[in-house]
This record gives sequence, structure tokens and C-alpha cells, in this order.
Amino acid sequence: MAKPFFRLQKFLRRTQFLLFFLTAAYLMTGSLLLLQRARVALPQGPRAPGSLQALPVAAMALGVGLLDSRALQDPRVSPELLLGVDMLQSPLARPRPGPRWLRSRNSELRQLRRRWFHHFMGDPQGLPALGPEAPRPAASSRGTYVGCFSDDGQERTLKGSVFFDLRKMTVSHCQDACAERSYVYAGLEAGAECYCGNRLPVMSVGPEECKHECKGEKGSMCGGVGRLAVYRVEELQPSSRKRRTVTYRGCFRLPENVTHTFPDSLIQANVTVETCSGFCAQKEFPLAILRGWECYCAYPTPQFNLRDAVDSSLCVQDPEAQRLAEYCEVYQTPVQDTRCTDRRFLPTKSKVFVALSSFPGAGNTWARHLIEHATGFYTGSYYFDGTLYNKGFKGEKDHWRSRRTICVKTHESGRREIEMFDSAILLIRNPYRSLVAEFNRKCAGHLGYAADRNWKSKEWPDFVNSYASWWSSHVLDWLKYGKRLLVVHYEELRRSLVPTLREMVAFLNVSVSEERLLCVENNKEGSFRRHGRRPHDPEPFTPEMKDLINGYIRTVDKALRDHNWAGLPREYVPR
Repeated sequence: MAKPFFRLQKFLRRTQFLLFFLTAAYLMTGSLLLLQRARVALPQGPRAPGSLQALPVAAMALGVGLLDSRALQDPRVSPELLLGVDMLQSPLARPRPGPRWLRSRNSELRQLRRRWFHHFMGDPQGLPALGPEAPRPAASSRGTYVGCFSDDGQERTLKGSVFFDLRKMTVSHCQDACAERSYVYAGLEAGAECYCGNRLPVMSVGPEECKHECKGEKGSMCGGVGRLAVYRVEELQPSSRKRRTVTYRGCFRLPENVTHTFPDSLIQANVTVETCSGFCAQKEFPLAILRGWECYCAYPTPQFNLRDAVDSSLCVQDPEAQRLAEYCEVYQTPVQDTRCTDRRFLPTKSKVFVALSSFPGAGNTWARHLIEHATGFYTGSYYFDGTLYNKGFKGEKDHWRSRRTICVKTHESGRREIEMFDSAILLIRNPYRSLVAEFNRKCAGHLGYAADRNWKSKEWPDFVNSYASWWSSHVLDWLKYGKRLLVVHYEELRRSLVPTLREMVAFLNVSVSEERLLCVENNKEGSFRRHGRRPHDPEPFTPEMKDLINGYIRTVDKALRDHNWAGLPREYVPR
């Protein structure tokens, strides 16, 4: 009985190995056939193709809607254009219809098909297609290609909004961003940078200098190094139109010398707020001033700084009467104040290594925005955050020890990490608000809010227990080991921005004009402020959490006073 059973077991084992080898051979044969098929090319002999050879070419073109019946006799439609395209098994076989022809599991074959498709669609006159040295504008973009412009100098060609995307930049993406902010032109540089503006220089450069492809859209022109591929944005998507808004800034007394203070004007009967704002936005002015039928465009200046608003009822008059009055209505246009948008790396390595240190959620990103626009120099970071880089913080991808940035963001504490820096701006924020802001960021990113389930789960109490002590130890360590400090309170910076920012800039040993500081004040929010109502209970702290946090607040307040600094703002303790 045992001997037949042993024979059966031996047979099954041999069968198992045989099936394994047959399967492997089948897979290898299929792979070889696929590779051979991907390299199919028609022979280029002196003999013209016969009717049976030409039939698959025409059939495939008709299958994807590229040719009509009249094009079959066109001598330009040759087999050479279909290099790398799958040939049908039989010349008389009918090709599969529609887009399925473009679907392939082989990436090399798919790329060859796409290249032929772009060649044929973009070359109706038989001109040679643009190669990788000179990519052409994308046919799917909504704007009109204007030309290639130089962007080498300190004065940028397009001075408006700026953002970057190292992996996904496309022409449409840049145009959408500029259209949302009411800009006429969208310029792309070095394949990943987007700039917006309303005015262009008279002279352009040769189109061959804008040869970089977009990082997220192969075959599209996205400028070059120091070269802008500029598109005119002609229309807005419905989702973008809602951002073309005008913000009312208040009623103000007119300056003594109106002509000198307001660089541009428009006098027109029945002028409206929209007309005035559109006129000033086209001229790239951030302020539209309306007095009766008179429209003025301006920047905030020491003579007209928007800090002394009067009662709005003084501006609510009949247009004819208001024209003779000494008050005006001021509106913020959708465009940026471009006097402080130019930024660059330090021309020489900094001799003083400065940290911008804060606990997470204390407004470090916002402070960097203010410092960059006030000084004109990029800030660096101990971390690489792609989201921040895409929003215009170009120093994010620079090495944090390069010393090419004016200061370096860090949340680190501990003696070794602190003593690497020669000096530091220590930014402190109310721990209650810092903890909420950081929890939102961890759960929903820089601009989102944590969901209700996050606040009601065990995740929130655990977060408070661990991070509250970090808030305290962070400040205590920098007070203990920091070599040269400037303590800045987030609340004071928001309440009194220009004086506090002037102190920070002086600490960084940079001289800044008053006009530039006013420009920063006009653009103070930046791109990283959460908007809308919080989707959770505004008081997520339990009594036990408050007792814990208040204890740390008292400890930090005492340490600041012991180091001859002013204590924490009165609003910190206790709640």
C-alpha cells in the first residue's frame, strides 16, 4: 500500500515542477514578443510602398480621427511618420476605433505614439516638428502665447504673484493662478516657476531661448533660465471669477497734494467701483481711490498710509457733492503691491548665521513672508517643505547651511542645535493658539482645519500632553543657550506690524525704506492664513489641559523676566 502511494506522491511532485517551468516559459515568450513588437519599424527602402502596405497607415489614422478620406492621397502621410506604431497583423484587417489605439501597456511605445500625434497635429504645412530643444506651447492652454522675454535683472519682467512647482507645473496651472488674481499675463520660467503681471517690456528675445519643458506637461514651453515664456490670459474659469473681488479699505481724508500722491487717474462720468478698480488693476496699482466721478490709483505711502481712517458716513454723499469734499473711498484691487515682491538670495555668504526660531504653529511661515518682502532676500529652512516652496519660498530647497538666506526657519531646541547659530529671532505665540494651529496643520495641512473626529479622538489629548511641554522647553532652551536673541511676540507683530518688523529688520542688519515696509503692510497676509469658520468647538481645552498649559505659561513668563526681557503678554495667562 505504501509503495503505490509513494509513486503517486513522486508523480505529483514532478507535475508541479513541470507546470512551474511551463508557466515561466510562457511568461518569458510573451515578454520577448512584447519587446519585439515595441521596436517594429517599417523598412525605409527606395521602393514606394504598395497599396496593401499603405492601407494600415491610412486605416489607423482614420481610426483616431486624424485623417479624412481626402488625406489618403497626401504624399506627406508616409509610413515614416508612424515609426514605432503597432502594425496590424493583416493589411486588410480593420483597426480598433477611437482612443483605444492610444492606450498601450508599454511606456516606450506610448511615448512614440504621443510624439507622432503631436507632430502630425501641430504640423499641417509639413514643416519639421519642434524637437526637445525648442518645445512649443501646449495646444490645450486657454491663453495666447505672446513670446519669450528676458528676466535676468533685479527688476522682474512680471512683478505680480509668484509660485513654483518642481513636479507639476503646467501652462494652464500658471494661467489659472494669474487669472484668479486679475492679471493679464502669465509667465513661466525654468520649467517650474510661474509669474504674473499686467505689463510687458517692449522688446522680446528669440523663441529658441525659451526651450525648457514644463515639469508637469511635456511638450509645452515653460521658459528657460532667466527667460519667461509669456501667455496672455484671455478667459477665466467660473471658479476663478469669484476671486476677482474688490476689498473696501475705508474712508480717508485726501492728501494735500493729490496729483503728487496719486500717480494715475481716470475722470469719467458715472464711474463705478468696478470700473475704477479694473483701471487701477490693469496699471498694477494695489489701491483704487474714488471721489465722486474721479478715480485715482496709488500705493500706500507715508503721505497716504491708510492708518487714519475716518467715519465712513463722510464718504456716503451724492457723487457731485463728494467730488467737492475732502474725503475719498479707498478700495484694495485684486493685484499685489509689487514694490516689495522682488526677492533674491544673498549676493555673498552671510557672516552671521541667524535662526528664525519658533514652536510649531507660532506663525513662523507668516514671519518669513514678512521678512522676505521687507528685506528682499529669501529665508531658508532647516526642513524642506514642498508646499512652502510651491507658494514662493524659494529658499526652501536651498541647503539650510548655505548662508545664502537672510535667516533660517527652525523649530529645533537643545543645546547642540541652538549653538550652531550666531543669533536668533525667537518668535513666541500664545500656546493655546499655537497648539490649535499645529494640530490643524498636522491633520489638514497649512490651510485646512482638523475634522471633528480628530478633536474628539484620543489623538487631541495626547497631542496637548506632549506638545505643551515642548512649547515651554523650546523657549527655555533658546533663552539659556542662545548667543544673541531678539524676542518677538506673535500678537505684538500682528497688532503693531510696521514698528515690530522694523525692529526685526534692524536686528538682521538690513536697511529698508519706509515705502517697502508700507508695501509689506499692504500685503501682510500672504498665502498661508486659514479662512472661514472653524469646523470644531472653539474651546477644545478641558480644565485639566488648561491647568497644565497655564503652569507652563507661568514658567516661561518668569524665565523671560529673569533674562531681562518683558514678560508674556497679559492675554496669555491664565484663561
